[in-house]
Amino acid sequence: MSTWRPEPLALFDTPAWSQVVGVFDLETTGIDVTEDRIVTAHVGLLDSSGTVIRARDWIADPGIEIPTGATAVHGITTARARAEGRPAGEVIAEVAGALRALFAAGIPVVAYNAPYDFSLLKYESLRHGIPPIVDPSPVIDPLVVDKTFDRYRKGKRTLDVVAAHYAVLLEGAHDASADAIAAGRVAQAIAQRFADVLPPTADELHTRQISWARAQAASLTEYFISIGRLDPDDELDGSWPIR
Repeated sequence: MSTWRPEPLALFDTPAWSQVVGVFDLETTGIDVTEDRIVTAHVGLLDSSGTVIRARDWIADPGIEIPTGATAVHGITTARARAEGRPAGEVIAEVAGALRALFAAGIPVVAYNAPYDFSLLKYESLRHGIPPIVDPSPVIDPLVVDKTFDRYRKGKRTLDVVAAHYAVLLEGAHDASADAIAAGRVAQAIAQRFADVLPPTADELHTRQISWARAQAASLTEYFISIGRLDPDDELDGSWPIR
């Protein structure tokens, strides 16, 4: 695996929270956080240079057919998941345990579009009788932070596009490991670029992201209503980092 090393800062020290970060990503059977299932997962740890210092990957048998559209994204077929995957309940318990250990150690966990991964993990936990993580903290969501500090940049905000913007190499997009590691390195790149204005602690950044995400959802709701994509009485859910 290639090593990404951030460029040194000229004027400002990076926030302390960026020195060691946990990373988390799921690949799933679909995009409905309440109904879809985990197929693969990654939880890891990056040091200040973005080097992987701890990593664990899982493949689960989700117990349902994996739609061909989902397989086209992450490459895992139903047959492979049944042959190589472990029981979903075991995987979910271990993923949740790995995340709890990071939070208990005070290590922030980076998750790109965090409400998707943490919400889906919560509903999977409930489905399998596993105590869910209902208040993950501290979490760093590069999507929310990037939108806040570079609000008017044109173009998509998918992980591959944002990684390229911050000169982070993303090899094998839509692989849980590749996406998690790239998201962590994007968070560290953002910490460098906006070191002078970012909150100095992970807890403060977590709290600020709650309001930033809510404001971003409200702004997007207004735009979607204006172009007829949403009815005037509808609104996007801005809950963060879990729904």
